[in-house]
Amino acid sequence: MTKAEFVASVAEKTGLTKVAAAEAVDAFVGTVAEVLKAGDKITLPGFGTFSVSARAARKGRNPQTGAEIQIAASKSGKFSAGKDLKGL
Repeated sequence: MTKAEFVASVAEKTGLTKVAAAEAVDAFVGTVAEVLKAGDKITLPGFGTFSVSARAARKGRNPQTGAEIQIAASKSGKFSAGKDLKGL
């Protein structure tokens, strides 16, 4: 499903216009991004949890040359499905 299809579905289910539904979807995505950048997590009971996952620095290999490289530590967003989504 594309973002446009998702927005159309939200608009149909809520009775909002597509423009208003797009604003709501953008606001949700923006809020999740802001909270994760701040290092917090968001829990939506039954749906799931958005959180930050930290990856430690590690050694890797360049697949073309085989040379060992250092991969820096990083953080990324993570979603864990809630009870209602598990087993779909």
